[in-house]
Amino acid sequence: MEICDLKIGICMCGSFCTFKKAIDETKKLKEKGADIQYILSINAAHTDTRFGKASDFRKQLEEISGKEIIDSIYAAEPIGPKKLFDIILVCPCTGNTLAKLNAGIADTPVTLSVKAHLRNGRPVVLAPATNDALAANFKNIGQLMNNKNIYFVPFGQDDFAEKPCSLMSDFSLAEDTIISAMNGRQLQPILLK
Repeated sequence: MEICDLKIGICMCGSFCTFKKAIDETKKLKEKGADIQYILSINAAHTDTRFGKASDFRKQLEEISGKEIIDSIYAAEPIGPKKLFDIILVCPCTGNTLAKLNAGIADTPVTLSVKAHLRNGRPVVLAPATNDALAANFKNIGQLMNNKNIYFVPFGQDDFAEKPCSLMSDFSLAEDTIISAMNGRQLQPILLK
């Protein structure tokens, strides 16, 4: 299976400092022929930060995908029943979202999208970007790794000197991880140097 054959739901959570990298990498999926649609957490959809205005990000994402953003529980609900996507990529995936997914909480557009998609036995790829991955969220990552149909974009410490508990996925490996996940395999190595 190739990227151009896939319908991909791309969820983005509020790791605002990684938005540019995430957008650049997910845009490549569209350029390679994937049918993509963005799904934003409530914070990602509506919060202005020092990294940019929410309205500017929204406009950019809609221009890339050619589709309206899913940014509400109501809009995310049909993802499962209508089987809208072949695979979902959560990039960036915050520690908050990791914890909610591990606990089975579906109270945001992103977490409901993942839950709705998993009910059909379809793959989900998580690309963590969180300052507490090797602290409070370490157990959530470990437990999610053990779940059927959950895959991870390989990750490593992004700043071990200043942020020793922080991990970030190498977003440039998202495409390879998606292809592996569609074949039922976790891309290796999962831990980067």
